[in-house]
This record gives sequence, structure tokens and C-alpha cells, in this order.
Amino acid sequence: MTRLRFAPIPAGLPATVPFTGPETLERRRGVPFVARLGANENGFGPSPKAVEAMARACAEAWKYGDPDNHDLREALAAHHRVAPENIMVGEGIDGLLGVLVRLTVAQGDVVVTSDGAYPTFNFHVAGFGGLLHKVPYRDDAEDPQALTAAARDVGARLVYLANPDNPMGSWHSGALIEAALDELSADSLLVLDEAYAEFAPDDAIPQIDPEDDRVIRFRTFSKAYGLAGARIGYAIGPAKLIAGFDRIRNHFGVNRTAQIGALAALQDNDWLEQTRRNVGAARERISAIAQDNGLTALPSATNFVTIDCGANGDFARKVLAGLSDLGIFARMPGTAPMDRCIRISCGPEAEMAAFAEALPIALAKAREV
Repeated sequence: MTRLRFAPIPAGLPATVPFTGPETLERRRGVPFVARLGANENGFGPSPKAVEAMARACAEAWKYGDPDNHDLREALAAHHRVAPENIMVGEGIDGLLGVLVRLTVAQGDVVVTSDGAYPTFNFHVAGFGGLLHKVPYRDDAEDPQALTAAARDVGARLVYLANPDNPMGSWHSGALIEAALDELSADSLLVLDEAYAEFAPDDAIPQIDPEDDRVIRFRTFSKAYGLAGARIGYAIGPAKLIAGFDRIRNHFGVNRTAQIGALAALQDNDWLEQTRRNVGAARERISAIAQDNGLTALPSATNFVTIDCGANGDFARKVLAGLSDLGIFARMPGTAPMDRCIRISCGPEAEMAAFAEALPIALAKAREV
């Protein structure tokens, strides 16, 4: 017997991180990247009003953040026209997903997701003893009908669906999501990840009553609002479920500066609209770069564009490695057949130009026998 022992569930898990960060890769390379286009960050930055508010708040960093996130919850409730009791703020969607899984999944419970979908959700399910069941993508998109059918077959506790989707950038209509809810069994809860909702067409957003006990929705300030480093997101769901988060969440997990910055960002709609325009222009730029190199850019409702490299996963990995050698940080889907693609985040023109210069070189190197 030793005092340095883990509990049974973590003892059986590998010590891994779902994503290798660009900082780790830069340390390995010994030089910084020229273009940081792999993490779907908002390279256009947060609202200057949010930056100013956070700068002022730093002088009072000696204070704990409000554990109720009161001001931000009230503002988010007004923004979404729901009650504050339908909102829970947390350490990004990642942190909130961990709390949800811990709250709802007992050891041995089955959870359904897509093979190739967001791996951090899977990380939490494994960490709390859930059993993952995966269904394939269909036509480079998550398949709501297959997800709900699988959930009925295996008696799933949770069903994860991102709309719009990461890593492919695809999306479904809100009407299709609403129809999928009608196919859920009585014991299943749909986990609807809407991290990229601000970039999506209006008709991609389902019209769901916040008290609908079949679904919990997640939003973030990491993407459109440019606050990925602040780690702040929120859930929208039935008041009874939202209240359950208070049983186990880290009540001081959202720092005061992040709360203040998110509130200021939420109130600056002009900056949000400018960001949407910038992202739209960058999507077109990435698509044009792909076309110039004989590649196909997939339609996107996110702040990234997935590019079909026209071969298999081995070839796409060579392209990705070539880009990295040239100072371009990018990523790719990890599951076949989507791994024939690379994924490029939208960014300012200087980074787009660097990608345009590097891509033909990386392609030529990948094609060498």
C-alpha cells in the first residue's frame, strides 16, 4: 500500500492532454509561429471596451470573483430573453461540460457522440467513468438522426452534438435540431454545443424553450468575442438542471477580471458585428487560397475553414507538418475520412498572407515521393 495512489477511474486512464497547444509546439521548434491558425481563436481580438474594462479590473485582482456571476448572468439572461435561473456561467464550455458530466453520468452510464467530434467532451466522460458510444459523420457533418437512434439503442444518458460543428465547420438547420429533440428517449439529454453560434446563419439556431428538459445549450466568449484566454462560457437550460451545477461546480472558478471583460464584450454589439464581417472576409480569403492551390474548401459557419487536401490522412499530415516547418500553426481532424483535411482559423490579413505563401510549398513537399 502506498499513499501515492489514484482512485480507480483515473488510475486506469492515460496522462494525456486532448490538445497539444501551440506554445508546446513552439518550445519544441525553438521559434515562435508566424501565423497562429490552429486553435480557432479570434485573431481579430476582443472589444477594446472589454480590454479597457479588464485593464481597470486588474488593479482589484486581490478580490475574488463574484461566485454567483450575478451581473453577467443578468446580462446574459436579458440578451437571450430567458430568466437568470436558466443561465450558468463557468470556465469556458470545457469546464461546464466537465461539471455536466459529473452531475449527470454515473459510472457505467452510456454517452453518445460522433466519432471525430470535440475530444474534450470525451475526456470528461472517461474521467467520470462513462462509456462512450460513437457514430460516424455523414457527408462531413454530424448526423443528428444517427445520434438519436444510437442513443435509443444503447440507453444513452447524454447525447453530444455541436452545431455548427468543429472540426468540419458544417452546420444543420435549427429545425433539424428541433426535430432531433423529438426523437430522444425519455432518459436522454441533448448536450448542444453552440460555441460558434455567432458566426452561423440565423436559421441554424433552433428555437428552444429554456425550460425544455430535453436539452442544455452551451455558448462561449472564446470565439466571436475574442476572450479565449479569459476562459469564460455559459450554459442555457432548465432552471432545475442549472441549479444542480451549484452542487459541485468550482464556485470561484471564473475570475473577476473575466466576468468584467465578458460583460463589456457582450454590451459592445458594434465590435461583434465588425468581427463577423472580418471572419466572413477571412473565410473567403482562405477558400480562395485553397482554390488557387487546386484544393477544395468546405462550407463553413464558424471562424475557421476546413480544406480538403484531396488525398488521405497521411498526405494531409504531411501538409500539416510542412506548414508547421514554415511557421504556420494549423490543425486537422483526427478521424478518417475527415483526416484528409486540414483546418485553418480565420485571422488578420498578415496571417492569411503567410498561409498563402506557405501552402504551395507544403503541398509540393508532401507530394514528393
